[in-house]
Amino acid sequence: MTLVKFCGNRREEDIRYVIEAGGDLAGFILTKGFKRTVDPKTVREISKDLPESIRKVGVFVNEPLEDLAKTASEADIDIIQLHGDEDNDHIKKLRELLPGKKIIKVFIVKTEDDIRRANESSADLVLLDAGVGGSGRVFDHSLIKGISRDFILAGGLNDENVSDAIKNAGPHLMGVDVSSGVETDGYKDREKMIRFSRNAKRLES
Repeated sequence: MTLVKFCGNRREEDIRYVIEAGGDLAGFILTKGFKRTVDPKTVREISKDLPESIRKVGVFVNEPLEDLAKTASEADIDIIQLHGDEDNDHIKKLRELLPGKKIIKVFIVKTEDDIRRANESSADLVLLDAGVGGSGRVFDHSLIKGISRDFILAGGLNDENVSDAIKNAGPHLMGVDVSSGVETDGYKDREKMIRFSRNAKRLES
């Protein structure tokens, strides 16, 4: 099954849309300084009605380990997503601070070497992206042929191109991630989210 992750949620209605669209993962940016950044209290408040079947993903960018662990706990995050320069040593130390938490490591894909680094990551899962903070850009998907592990695909996806992206992503694709691609005027759009999820999952029937 192709998992659908809706990232950059900021409002109660965003979470309602995630549920209505049949999303599998709800992402929250918890590092300061980004357009869609939210604080731990907000995450807890807007996701209070989120069913347990939809996992909460906290997105962090080069966050100090102790700060990250504290914020993740305060926000009651299920999965940690590292979107900066974090290496395998950082992941090892994070696992010691937050035992049992799954870790996703993001790799910005520009060359074959980025795919090699993704293959060598000690994270539980890797996410291949084109940029940071919902850039809306697509990277060269021909590079995906070098991936040898399960991954989530992100970067410039929307309800119109997600089906083709999934078809061309190869056997290791586990899920797709979207933020700005399901927004209108900078905010989550219910209809776009529903179409995105439907188009991502209809290939399974």
